[in-house]
Amino acid sequence: MVPAVLKGVEQVTVTGGRGVIDIRREIDRPELDPALRIALATGQLRRPLSETLRPALDLLVDGPYEVAGPERLDVGVEAQPLTPWPPADAVRVEYYRTAIRAGHKPVALLVDTHILDGHHKIAAYRAENVAPVVVRITTGA
Repeated sequence: MVPAVLKGVEQVTVTGGRGVIDIRREIDRPELDPALRIALATGQLRRPLSETLRPALDLLVDGPYEVAGPERLDVGVEAQPLTPWPPADAVRVEYYRTAIRAGHKPVALLVDTHILDGHHKIAAYRAENVAPVVVRITTGA
């Protein structure tokens, strides 16, 4: 993986990826590395993002990508869930709602517009009427 930073967006080339996630076909929702899940839940992401997101990037097929964020999801861009919607765990959604009201910014991870991690976070942001904070991995950069 070779990152380069351009205008706040990191250009990343994945080589030796496992190919578990290939958005050109149906996306499977793999279990992410626990440390990455904690970083996303707390919004504590280190720079360069390519290093923090390495466990997720290693799941992709080889090729060029862009990594950007954390940033608010643009108005009109709809994050597409990979699991049944709305998320079934109402307690987890309420946990994130409380965190958002307290000023925390949990981060959802998108591959293009697909929610790889953060279904409960996005549901909480929507319930709070706040634009979700996301990190995006964009294919074909």
